[in-house]
Amino acid sequence: MVSHYLDAPSIIEPNHMSVIAIAGGSGQLGRAIVEAIVNDGKYKVVVLGREVDEEKQKAILEEHKVHTVISTINAMGQVEPELNLIKAANTSSVTKRYIPSMWGVPHTAEIATCFPIAIRKMAVLQALDATSLEYTAVYNGYFLEYFVAPKIKTYMNPMAIVLDIPNSFAAIPGSGDVLVTFTHTFDIAKYVTALQLLPKWDKKSIIVGDKVTWNEFVKIAEQAKSEKFTVVHDSLETLKSGHITELPSHPLLYLFFHKELLQSLFAAFGLMFERGVFNLDVKGSLVEQFPDIRPRKVKELVDEAYSNP
Repeated sequence: MVSHYLDAPSIIEPNHMSVIAIAGGSGQLGRAIVEAIVNDGKYKVVVLGREVDEEKQKAILEEHKVHTVISTINAMGQVEPELNLIKAANTSSVTKRYIPSMWGVPHTAEIATCFPIAIRKMAVLQALDATSLEYTAVYNGYFLEYFVAPKIKTYMNPMAIVLDIPNSFAAIPGSGDVLVTFTHTFDIAKYVTALQLLPKWDKKSIIVGDKVTWNEFVKIAEQAKSEKFTVVHDSLETLKSGHITELPSHPLLYLFFHKELLQSLFAAFGLMFERGVFNLDVKGSLVEQFPDIRPRKVKELVDEAYSNP
């Protein structure tokens, strides 16, 4: 069942079990998670609108007996919508579990020095620690779809960072020899669905779809396209200054992100890639806990998207 709020309510009833509310469920990652949970058939799903105050959110959670809230609210904006949702879930008499909008890597005060968004994400976890909610933050590395959209089915928009496969160009941060975790959003959605079955949640849930270095990723893309790429390396000094080499596809992104903002954001990611922040540990991860789920690999998806027929 999926119920949409607040604009166009609709209900599709499943047979049984708990109700899960997904904030941002009509967005990119959120839509994939909604689809996976609905296809699983064990839960009712309520898709929450973003512009809802705390009391209205609480009323919806209680009216529909929402047991678990999953947030995919975009953390690029303000943190208040997520904090209000946490308050609503905590004061709801029926809501017991919460997955915050992390979807990347664990953040620390050190990371926040180059990546200010980390401050907002840390504030969300601090707010959850002050509640009685059981919660887990899901960390999945970098979204693999960014490199194969729209050639592979996805709800994500393409956003080239480091590697611009359509234009056969790479601007590698640092050495390019550090492993980076990549996970397909539909695989994230499968693990999040499976996560509902665990009787107890750890505060961190790790998903490692695949791990390759940027140098390895370039070779995979070159082999898929049977074409040599133009490859440059951005030094750590360049990245620390908030600059990167512009990829051919970046000017299109300037319609949505100011050039300086995009450069600064991607430079911060570059530093995190080179420092190993995205090299997540598979030990104890959801990949180990749910071995029946087979996450798609970088080479598999790149070959499917770009290999000549």
